[in-house]
Amino acid sequence: MTMPQEELRPSPEAMLKMVQAEEREDSRGRLKIFMGYAAGVGKTYTMLKAARQLKLEGRDVVAAYVESHGRAETDALLEGLEVLAKAHYTYQGVLLPELDIDATLSRKAEIVLVDELAHTNVPGARHEKRWQDIEELLAAGIDVFTTVNVQHFESLNDIVTQITGVTVRETVPDSMLDQAAEITLVDIPPEELLERLRQGKVYIPEQAAWAAQKFFRPGNLIALRELALRRTAAKVDDEMRSYMETRAIPGPWPATERLLVCASGSPFSEKLIRTTRRLAEELKAGWFTVYVETPSYARQQQENRERIWHDLRLAESLGAEVATITASSVAEAIIEYAQRHNVTRIVVGKPAKSRWRELFRPPIVDQIIRLSGAIHVHVVSINGASINPVSHFFKRKTEVSWLDYLASLALVIAAILLSSLVQSYLAPTNMVMIYLLAVVVAAFHLGLRPAVLTAALGVLAFDFCFVPPRWTFKVNDSEYIFTFFGLFVVGIVISTLVDKARVRAEVVRERELQTESLYYLTRDLATAAHMDTIMAAVLKNISETLNAQLVVLVPQGEQMEITTISKGLSLDAKELAVADWSCRNRREAGIGTETLSSAKLLYLPLHTPTCFLGVMGVKLANMSEYHSPHNRRLLDAFVTQISLAMERVLLAQQAEHTLVLQARESLERALLNSISHDLRTPLVSIIGALSSLRDENLQIGDARKKDLLTGAWDEAERLNRFVGNLLDMTRLEAGELKIAKAPGDVQDLIGCALAALDRKLEGRQVEVTVAEDLPFVSMDMVLMNQVLINLLDNALKYTPAGSSIEISAHMHAYHLLIEVLDNGPGIPERDLDRIFDKFYRLPVPEGVRGTGLGLSICKGIVEAHGGSIWAENRTNGGLRIAIQLPL
Repeated sequence: MTMPQEELRPSPEAMLKMVQAEEREDSRGRLKIFMGYAAGVGKTYTMLKAARQLKLEGRDVVAAYVESHGRAETDALLEGLEVLAKAHYTYQGVLLPELDIDATLSRKAEIVLVDELAHTNVPGARHEKRWQDIEELLAAGIDVFTTVNVQHFESLNDIVTQITGVTVRETVPDSMLDQAAEITLVDIPPEELLERLRQGKVYIPEQAAWAAQKFFRPGNLIALRELALRRTAAKVDDEMRSYMETRAIPGPWPATERLLVCASGSPFSEKLIRTTRRLAEELKAGWFTVYVETPSYARQQQENRERIWHDLRLAESLGAEVATITASSVAEAIIEYAQRHNVTRIVVGKPAKSRWRELFRPPIVDQIIRLSGAIHVHVVSINGASINPVSHFFKRKTEVSWLDYLASLALVIAAILLSSLVQSYLAPTNMVMIYLLAVVVAAFHLGLRPAVLTAALGVLAFDFCFVPPRWTFKVNDSEYIFTFFGLFVVGIVISTLVDKARVRAEVVRERELQTESLYYLTRDLATAAHMDTIMAAVLKNISETLNAQLVVLVPQGEQMEITTISKGLSLDAKELAVADWSCRNRREAGIGTETLSSAKLLYLPLHTPTCFLGVMGVKLANMSEYHSPHNRRLLDAFVTQISLAMERVLLAQQAEHTLVLQARESLERALLNSISHDLRTPLVSIIGALSSLRDENLQIGDARKKDLLTGAWDEAERLNRFVGNLLDMTRLEAGELKIAKAPGDVQDLIGCALAALDRKLEGRQVEVTVAEDLPFVSMDMVLMNQVLINLLDNALKYTPAGSSIEISAHMHAYHLLIEVLDNGPGIPERDLDRIFDKFYRLPVPEGVRGTGLGLSICKGIVEAHGGSIWAENRTNGGLRIAIQLPL
C-alpha cells in the first residue's frame, strides 16, 4: 500500500531544524575530524594526504599547526603545503610553540590543518585548550581539519580510565564531535600498531618501553579500537536519522526520553555526569544536570563549592541543561524538578555508606526511588571511579575555634551556678531545663559541635553536682539514668534543629541580599532614561553588591571605548585586547574562564537576541569568587538586566530619531510647498517683465518700461531675501553661523537698517529714540542689521498703510535693549510664543507674502550673540518686539 504524498512530507520541526543547520553551515566553517584509537595509527599522515589531494584540486590549504613527531614520512607530506609560523610562549624557562591563532585568522585560508585537537595550550595563550582555538576558526568561517584519539572525549573519560588504568587529563567536549561535518576513522590492527611501537615509529625507545607496559597492551588497544568504531558508527547513525527525518522517510522513531542527573560535589559526580551523557546519546534524548542547594551548602568548604561549580560546567560542556535549585530536601526537589520538566529517567549513584549509617540516615537513592512514581531510576555503580586524593566526599567546615569549645564550658559552668541558686526551689529533674537552655544558646551562637559538647558536659555536670550522692558520678536512683539519656538526646536534637534553622536563616539572608541587590539594580535601570544614568546605576549597584570593580566598554567602530570605570581601575593593552575578543566573539573571557584566563578581569558580553551592546569587565576581591555559582548567577542576571536597559534606551533614541525624521520630512514638504509658491510668484513677474521688454514687436513707452523694470527689480530683491533667509536658516541649523563680533554703534545699526528699507518706508512715520549715553556694543553688525531689517519688514507687512513705527534703544540691567513697536492689530496671546518658529505664519493681509522664516532667523542670530528676543502686545494696540544683548 502506497502512503499518500502529504503524509510523507517532513514535519515543520524537521524542516526548521534543517533550515537552521543550513544557516549555521553557511556562517561557520566545516570541521573534519581524523579520529583514531591510539597514538601512531596514522591520523596526521592521513590528514596530510587528504590535504595534499585538495591542494592539487586547487583548494587553498594551509598547515597552521602540524606535529610530525620527527617522522620522516610525515615531514615529507608537508612539502608543498604552506606552513604558518608558530607562536612561542615561555613556560618555566622553556620556549614552547603553539598555534598562532591571530596569524591563522589573518591568513583567511579556505582549509586550515590544526593537529592534536585535545592539546592543552601553554599558560598565556588566548585559550586554555586547542579545541577552543578551533572553535574560533570555525566561527570565522574557516574550514578545519584536525586529529584526535577517542579516549580524549569527555564522556568516555571514565570508561577509558577503567579499561587502561590511566586517567586521560586532556579532554575534548563531545559537542566538537557532534558538530563535525565529517569524521574519518583512521584504523590499523593492534598487532600492526604494536609493531610500529617496537620499531620506534610512535615514541622514542625509552617512551615506547613505558607505553608498552602501561597503555599499549593488546587488551587496551582492542577495547579502545572498539570504542572508536562504536563512536564513529554512532555519528553515522545520527546523520542517517537526520537524513530520514528531514526527508520524511518512514522508520521506527523512538519515543522522546529525558534524563536527569544530580550534581552533589562528590568526586563520583563526574562519572555520573559522563554516564548520563552516554546514556542520553544512546537514547537520543535531552538531559538535565541539577544541583540542589540545601542549607548545609553554607557549611561547605570552598574546595567543595569549586567542585560543584566544576561539575556543573562539565555537564554544560557535555550538552546538558544545567539548573541550581534551593530546597531543604534533595530527593523531593529532584522529583519535583523531574515532574515539572517531564523527565523519564533519573540517574543516581550507588550509595557508598555503611549499613549502620543508612539506619540513621536513609540514602538519597532510596528516597528518590520511593518518591519516583512512574519515573525510571538508574542506579550506577561508582566502584572504580577515580577519586581526587585531596578531597573525599563532602567535606564540611571543621575549623571550629577552641574559643567556641571554651565558651561551651563557660555555658555549662553558668548553668551549674544558676542551678545552685534555685536548687532549694526546684527538684533536680526540673533543673534539666537550665542545661537545655545552655544547649540552645550554644547551638544558636557557637554551632553544632560546641552544642553537642555542651549537652554532654551538661549531663555530666548535672550528675556530679545535683544528683544524689552529690559530687560523685554515682547514681542511687536508677531512674536518673533515663533522665540523663533524655537530657543528652533532647540536647542533641535541639542542637541539630537550632543549627539547621540558623544555617537556613543564613542562606535565606544571603538569597535575600542577592534578590534585594537585583531589585535595586532593576529599579534604577527602569528609571534610567539615558546611557549615562544606566552606567551610573550599574557602577553603584554592582560595586556595592559584589564589592567589585568594573568597567563597561562599548564598540565604537573598530575600537572599544570605555563608558564607565571604577575609581582606581585601569586597563592596559592586554586587558583591552581581551575585552575586544569577548566583543568580537560574543563570549565570556578572562579570569575564571577557559579563554584568556591570565587576564585580571572577567569580561561578560552585553547583548540581547537582537543586538550586541558592549562588554562588562568585573574584578572581584578574591580568585575563588569567580567560581562561585552564586556570584556567576548574579552576574548573569545583572548582565541580562543591563543589556535590556541599554537596548531600551537605544530603541528610545531610535524612536526619537524616527520622530525627528518624520517631523523633518513634513517640514521639508511644507518648505517645498512654500518654496514652490514663493519662488514661482516673483519669477513669473520677473520673466513676464523681461519677456515684454525683450519683445521687439511690442511698442512700450518709456514710463511703462520703467514700471516693468521697477517691478522686476522689486521681485528680484524679494527673491534674493527669500533665498538669503533659506541659506541663513540652513547655516543656523547646521551650527555653521560664524559670529564676528566687534564694537559697534547702535545708531549706525539703526541707520543702516532704515536705509535698506528706504523705499518701503515711503509714506510711513518712523520715530527713532536712542539713549545719549549708549556705549558701543560688541556684535556682528552685518547679522544684527539683518535682524533689524527683518523686524521692520515684519512690522510693515502686518500694520495698516500710513501707520507709524517706533524704534528705541537704551540700557537695561547691563544689557542693550532694542525695541521695534508698531500700531497694528497685535497677535493673539496663544501665538506669541510661536511666531519665532520656522514656517509659522499668521493670517496676512491681502497681497502680503512671506515664508515664515524671518523671525525664526532673528531668534537664531540673537541667541548666537548670547541674547534673547521676545514679543508682547502693547496696551493701546500693536506689537512690541524686544531684543536684549549683553554688553
